[in-house]
Amino acid sequence: MLTLPKYEIRSMPTLLEQRNNLIQEMEGLISKAKEETRSLEDTEAERFDAIKTEVSKIDKTIQAESEAEKLSATEKAKTGEAEEERAMSEEKLINYIKGDTRALDVANNGAIIPTDIANRIITRVKEISPIYQRATVFNVGGDLDFPAFDANSIVTGYIADMVELTAQNGNFTTRKLQNFIAGSLVTLSRSLMNRTDFDLVQFIVNMMAQSMSNFIEKELLVGAGVTSATGIFVDGNSTGLTTAGIGTITADDLISQQMAIPEAFQPQSAWIMSKPTFASLRKLKDTTGAYVLNPDIRTGFGWTVLGAPVFISENAPADAVAYGDFSGLYVKVSQAIEIQILNEMFATRHATGVVGYTEFDSRIVEDQKISVMEVKVA
Repeated sequence: MLTLPKYEIRSMPTLLEQRNNLIQEMEGLISKAKEETRSLEDTEAERFDAIKTEVSKIDKTIQAESEAEKLSATEKAKTGEAEEERAMSEEKLINYIKGDTRALDVANNGAIIPTDIANRIITRVKEISPIYQRATVFNVGGDLDFPAFDANSIVTGYIADMVELTAQNGNFTTRKLQNFIAGSLVTLSRSLMNRTDFDLVQFIVNMMAQSMSNFIEKELLVGAGVTSATGIFVDGNSTGLTTAGIGTITADDLISQQMAIPEAFQPQSAWIMSKPTFASLRKLKDTTGAYVLNPDIRTGFGWTVLGAPVFISENAPADAVAYGDFSGLYVKVSQAIEIQILNEMFATRHATGVVGYTEFDSRIVEDQKISVMEVKVA
């Protein structure tokens, strides 16, 4: 007699009931044929095969549900562990700031913010600064060297028949991102720190992120280089242009600047300019009298010039405009943020200082992606 396992009805009662009923029907077909000492009739055989198929489908569904439950339980356990680890990290940071513990993770350089909190600071910096967001960022420590090929070192031209080509040397230069230390200071009221309804960790994350974002954006634009990061408007590796006229930027200048960037990089390109430059460009009109600068209705805010978004920065120079795909700007920011707690320095103010340090540098590595237009002065 055919025997198939019967399951108890628990997590999927309807499905299991159907399965057990089908098995009983299969057993009934076999029993009837045996009692009448005959083989299965065609209709009975067809029904028997159909039942086997249905039972097989139900078994697969039951097995899939069991596996899904196991995976779900595993993911819940992982999520719970991650949340517990995050809570422990936040508790350690709070205790450290309040002076209840001496250090979070003592290393040669001092105390290190837990990785998940450091990541939250870096993430907030990226959210705050659209320029940093569009750059190519490396979250590593130590120097980084990038080879840059000089396409002008290979010359193509006409030659006479049967005359040998003159060999040209393809030149590679190196762009290095170094370890320039940047720091930010947040002062916390002792009264505020002792409040139970105040999210101290999130406040530190936001304040440090805002401070670092302002600093990093300034360096990405006008960093002097050599002993600091090199900004877009300072780095000589960008495609340099000058306005046709003296003392002003015209719509024709902007068109020339936009056309200086290869078409492959246009979809991701944007403008960076100062507020005074932005104000003057808002008054520009084309030959039909339409304003060149238009609101970006796709996002509900912001502006576009010649179809590309505009980023306004207080740190951009008033006599220059940058345009291009800013992924050509390489940025190195160390993921390990070091902190120091200053209790005595701000004691007379009933406050505690939290100082955060990170390594930072920037350079234009992909020259063809970025152009800078400077206003002609004479």
